[in-house]
Amino acid sequence: MTLKLLGMCGSLRAGSWNRKLMHDAARRFGAAEFVAGDLRLPLYDGDSEDAEGIPPQVRRLADQLEVADAVLLVTPEYNQSPAGVMKNALDWISRVEGSPWRDKPVAMMSAAAGRAGGARAQYMLRLWMIPFRPWVIPGPEVMVAGAAKEFDGAGRLTSDRYATALDELMAQLRHAAEARRT
Repeated sequence: MTLKLLGMCGSLRAGSWNRKLMHDAARRFGAAEFVAGDLRLPLYDGDSEDAEGIPPQVRRLADQLEVADAVLLVTPEYNQSPAGVMKNALDWISRVEGSPWRDKPVAMMSAAAGRAGGARAQYMLRLWMIPFRPWVIPGPEVMVAGAAKEFDGAGRLTSDRYATALDELMAQLRHAAEARRT
């Protein structure tokens, strides 16, 4: 049975470094049914939820998460934090019935213009995930610094250092997903 891999990217721009990183990670994960989740969701609003329930686009993302064998969380760093659209998606998903994150293998990564490669954002994202109790792969950490120079025209990493770390992270994520299936 083919593994299902969900990617959630905190950058909405089609050509963003983080979106390139997410797609390169999915390619390096190996054979899988890959879905890029859409984080273009309404802002979380409890009054709206009370009046209208869970929006269909949130339900779709939560359903994709539920059936995924593994998840890629990829975020830029905006003002020393993960992207707001990522937090909004996590807040909305927390409102659906059940625990779609529970024990789900998750790999985190980031790409940024700065020399830390989104380290602060990634550390904060790890904290945000604690209440959901996923199986966060501890490393290697993939934090692509100076991202404008780190991807080729096809959106693949060019640095052996980052590519090797991403390959190892994806191998661990795949192993965790396969182990969870058995």
